[in-house]
Amino acid sequence: MSAKTMTGAKMVVQALIDQGVDTVFGYPGGAVLPIYDEIFQQNSIKHILVRHEQGAVHAAEGYARSTGKPGVALVTSGPGATNAVTGLTDALLDSIPIIVLTGQVPTFMIGSDAFQEADTVGITRPCTKHNWLVKETDALAGVIHEAFHVAMSGRPGPVLVDIPKDVQFASGTYVKAQPSRSHYQPQVKGDIEGITDLVAAIEKAEKPLFYTGGGVINSGPAASQLLRELVEATGFPITSTLMGLGAYPASGEKWIGMLGMHGLYEANMAMHDCDLMINIGARFDDRITGVLDKFSPNSIKAHIDIDPSSINKVIRTDIAIIGDVAHVLEDLLKVWKSRGRKTNADKVGKWWDEITTWKKINCLAYTQDKKTIKPQHALARLEELTKDRKDRYITTEVGQHQMWAAQYLNFEDPNHWMTSGGLGTMGYGHPASIGVQMAHAEALVINIAGEASWLMNMQEMGTAVQYRLPVKQFILNNERLGMVRQWQELLHGERYSSSWSESLPDFVKLAEAFGAKGILCSDPADLDDAIMEMLNHDGPVLFDCLVEKHENCFPMIPSGKAHNDMLLGDADTQGVIDAKGSVLV
Repeated sequence: MSAKTMTGAKMVVQALIDQGVDTVFGYPGGAVLPIYDEIFQQNSIKHILVRHEQGAVHAAEGYARSTGKPGVALVTSGPGATNAVTGLTDALLDSIPIIVLTGQVPTFMIGSDAFQEADTVGITRPCTKHNWLVKETDALAGVIHEAFHVAMSGRPGPVLVDIPKDVQFASGTYVKAQPSRSHYQPQVKGDIEGITDLVAAIEKAEKPLFYTGGGVINSGPAASQLLRELVEATGFPITSTLMGLGAYPASGEKWIGMLGMHGLYEANMAMHDCDLMINIGARFDDRITGVLDKFSPNSIKAHIDIDPSSINKVIRTDIAIIGDVAHVLEDLLKVWKSRGRKTNADKVGKWWDEITTWKKINCLAYTQDKKTIKPQHALARLEELTKDRKDRYITTEVGQHQMWAAQYLNFEDPNHWMTSGGLGTMGYGHPASIGVQMAHAEALVINIAGEASWLMNMQEMGTAVQYRLPVKQFILNNERLGMVRQWQELLHGERYSSSWSESLPDFVKLAEAFGAKGILCSDPADLDDAIMEMLNHDGPVLFDCLVEKHENCFPMIPSGKAHNDMLLGDADTQGVIDAKGSVLV
């Protein structure tokens, strides 16, 4: 578009429109009132008034993760910006592209300890991919366009633009910037020599394993399709991190489940025993690797990642390929096919025999009685009653319920699973579900929660009611900080220090106080009907599912142990056994 003169506040709104933004999550305050005035005078962008700035950023994350488009949050200066820090850090660790716009005191007051002043750029430098303090109105539009480019290019992540109030009031020249002129141009094509080395390793491998992460999903739909083609063509088993669920379908024949601290027995055993481990878009997180010198000890390790800083950061790799997953997989398939589509089929077949034996352990088995709902059972029934819904999107809070959701819910497609992986943020799921629902108005959006996590951002129920968002909050209520209690039981001599609350609310009455529907279920016999009541209600629902208070989440790799040294819950005794069947507790 041709150059135009406009105020800085109008530039912000115009830049968002030009970037294709349709939704902004925010909370007004004095330092952003000029921008809010411009939002009021247009109809292209919908503003969602959250109840807390942390909620705004998590909602933007949910929107971004479920759409593949950047999420946008708008908050005021000082406490508005500092309240956004948790969401920014969460997005940084999980590579979620969001743009956070913050107000700032006028430029001539910066450094004077003015009302609601904070060094936002300094505070958020460690928890953003990049940030800017804009002191010239003429530079504002270019910075915002650059912010979108940086957030979405390379390894996605959060960016922040801090805008002083006088810059918003002042007039300047608006010209839509060209992203191609940016200095930030990450490498997307992988080195063909490294790709050829990986193909040679694929041809020889006897016990290969694809280990995939959120980078596959961040790369876009093409990456997931290419991954599926590669898996089916080679016949190799595939596992995934928590963030990568859905990139390969859970119903796929080669899927062996999630791996890691609470991953499946067969996935962890395969990781320990494989001779070729192909990491595609994962960062060797400590929840996956455990003790580094015991991680996949006998494998050739290949790593495909767009972020050069992730290569050899945690695990030394033998074959490193820097590039976008979709581009690398496309070239990998071309090279592999051109060399005759070779694999060591006989050896790989015997490898599958081993994996099939591990699967027979049935590590997710549990026993459901007639009196108390097991949390595993609650999620198994939710899965059964919703699995045919192609428009089902799941968010979670953080804790035992998060791990059970990953274990018992199945995902066939990318971008349908939103959870806080790296930071483990309690309070993430509720506002994230609001962001997802805003992006997918007709979809079924369910937040799997624990009562403690849900209470951290419970105020966002007001947001759901105000905007008539039919999000379902499915609380597994064990009246405990479940994961904390589990660690205290197993590692701290059953000293349950501050791991429960003695004053939980009546969640049904709380829902009704917000103007939503509340459902209470404590009897296993009523569970299916209660879930269907939740699903059939056309507005927001708070489902209080009272579950077994002292259930532990297994499998579990204890701290300091290798992947082949897991704790498994015994379905009959609810004791704890190791992978060899010895009773430990």
